[in-house]
Amino acid sequence: MPDLRQPNAQHRYSVTAADLPLSCPMPGMYLWNSHPRVYLPMDAGWAKCPYCGAEYTLARAPREAAVAAQ
Repeated sequence: MPDLRQPNAQHRYSVTAADLPLSCPMPGMYLWNSHPRVYLPMDAGWAKCPYCGAEYTLARAPREAAVAAQ
């Protein structure tokens, strides 16, 4: 059985491009005691779940961060 995480245990999550499309709760979290799964748009690199208020920030890959710093 996979090691599932408690959903909505945090209020801020850092996600990567590998996590897209982004849903709350995320895959790998229990669903039986959480809200319905919703997909969140990450257009601005940030999203907030309308059900639980969890905030998701898209983390840049190290190469992207280096290019942006130039």
